[in-house]
Amino acid sequence: MVKETKFYDILGVKPNATDSEIKKAYRKLALKFHPDKNPNEGEKFKQISQAYEVLSDAKKREIYDRGGEEAIKGGDTGGGGFHSPMDIFDMFFGGGGGRSRGPAKGKDVIHQMKVSLEDLYNGTTRKLAVQKNVICSNCEGRGGKEGAVGKCGNCRGTGMCVRIHQLAPGMVQQVQSVCNECHGQGEKINPKDRCKNCMGKKVIKERKILEVHVDKGMRDEQQIRFSGEGDQEPGLEPGDIIIVLDEKEHPVFKRRGTDLKMDMELELVEALCGFSKSIQTLDDRTLVISTLPGEVVKNGDIKCVLKEGMPVYKDPFEKGRLVIIFSVNFPPNNFLPKDKLKSLEKLLPPRQESIIPDGAEECTLIDFDPSASGRRRGNEAYDSDDENPGGQRVQCASH
Repeated sequence: MVKETKFYDILGVKPNATDSEIKKAYRKLALKFHPDKNPNEGEKFKQISQAYEVLSDAKKREIYDRGGEEAIKGGDTGGGGFHSPMDIFDMFFGGGGGRSRGPAKGKDVIHQMKVSLEDLYNGTTRKLAVQKNVICSNCEGRGGKEGAVGKCGNCRGTGMCVRIHQLAPGMVQQVQSVCNECHGQGEKINPKDRCKNCMGKKVIKERKILEVHVDKGMRDEQQIRFSGEGDQEPGLEPGDIIIVLDEKEHPVFKRRGTDLKMDMELELVEALCGFSKSIQTLDDRTLVISTLPGEVVKNGDIKCVLKEGMPVYKDPFEKGRLVIIFSVNFPPNNFLPKDKLKSLEKLLPPRQESIIPDGAEECTLIDFDPSASGRRRGNEAYDSDDENPGGQRVQCASH
């Protein structure tokens, strides 16, 4: 049992969720509420990152399950508080642009693209329209006329202002904030000298169509990287555009590595006497599977067809297995008249003779009802008083 479920609720998973389920939930929510896409959802993005930071770490998750959020904030994890939400995001997606690889490169732009299992099996090409910043060609990224850009006098070109607040005699507090005149740019341009094309922002929005090639055998969460196609910024090398594949659930097949898994129901006559069934593959072929005469398929049996699973990534002529899990449907009660049961019994393997000792008690089998167990326990609690004459009884007071 966990003390509280807040972090699990934020990610939309159950307390017994696997690492894979937690990872997938974070990926979807982080892309949805990233500040680049939802500037007004900064607090939500922060909560998602903190929940993932705790639940993705086995030690922190154990501490959280035992003591809740207070145990995490109390420093039991030895982590010194939460990391920056953007750092968590960058570490997760393996990028980070300028934050993780130095200021010479701009940040990466990440998009999620839903793909079907058929797309991953057959391969496909998608066109994706993206909005990106490109350096203004009119002013060549200066923001205005040549020589019109000067250092901000308010922050002296640093983009940050430091203010001193006196809290008490002899006690001061130093507060750093983004310069409200240059908005952190460290530069100022006279309004009349600003570039009319980009309005002094140095970059303009441009729509670009990317062709995304999904190769056969690619996996859920696999990344397709377009190097240098990210936002442009003066003085920085453009970051990358990263496409993250998001596999949609299939009604028949489930993927396990290079294997495809499916369930198949059999009637009792098919399980005992043989069957022939067809399976529609993900590339629209029809497979026929059958059993030999006399071959019995039991409930829960697992069989497979070789070379009919998923293609191997970068080696598509190699394929995994098609794994089939069988379940057998038994007929309802009284499906056969009693006078014919003897005929059926003669066809089936003989039953084992059961030796019943003298004095054995006859019992009646009934269908199990899980909800009745609680009532039964309650009755036993009352019955126990009768079975224990020496026990103390509680009597009702009469009024």
